[in-house]
Order: sequence, then C-alpha cells, then structure tokens
Amino acid sequence: MYVGAGLTAVAALLPFVDRTVLADHIRAGYPAYAPGAIDAAVTAYLVILAAVGALGLLGWAGTIWAARAGKRWAFSLAVGLLVSGLCVTVAALTVRDTSGDVGLAPLLGWLLVLPCVPGLAAVALWRRTG
Repeated sequence: MYVGAGLTAVAALLPFVDRTVLADHIRAGYPAYAPGAIDAAVTAYLVILAAVGALGLLGWAGTIWAARAGKRWAFSLAVGLLVSGLCVTVAALTVRDTSGDVGLAPLLGWLLVLPCVPGLAAVALWRRTG
C-alpha cells in the first residue's frame, strides 16, 4: 500500500513539474485561446489534480492505518477507495470537453492509472489472505 501512496504522490506532483503537457493539450484543443486563458485553464486543472492527489493520499493513509489497527471495515474501505480511484481514472481518460478532445491530457490521465495497480493488487491479496 505504501507503493500506491508513493505513486499517488507522483501522479499528483508530476503535472506541477511539467505544466507544458497541460498547456500544449489545451492549446491544441482551443487554438484561439489567449495565453492568459491557457494559463487559467492549466491552473484550474492543477488545482483539481492536486485535490484528487490529496484525497488519494488521505485514502491510502486511512486504509494503511485501518489495516494495521485490524479494523473490520478496512477491506471495505480499500475496495470503496479502489472503485472511487478507478472511476476518477476512467473519467480522466474518457470525458470530452467542448473542443471534442479528452479534457485532461492523455499522459496525465494515464498517470492516474498507476496508483490503481497497487490498489488492485492490495485488494486482491487482502481477499486471498483475509
């Protein structure tokens, strides 16, 4: 589960490291946008991605704590958070904006898949051993 938390942090922070991925994606979908409008859209996406990342990290921390404490509901929490993470990922990869293109840059959408892999593994292994 610590790997999942680490990958969540990477997926949340990488868009801040290279804002050009978002800017180029928005510019391609909206060529008439002024630079200020593109910057505003990039900032909006960064806020959304940071919030999703923070919620993901809280989810991982809560699940790790619940599992270590032996809480009966820890497995249900893990499954619920996995389903939530998968829904966010599918939305990021498929929801189209008014330009007709996928709203989030595909590279960043695929980054959101990374934390789902250890989440799926954790739930599957938990089910086998629990």
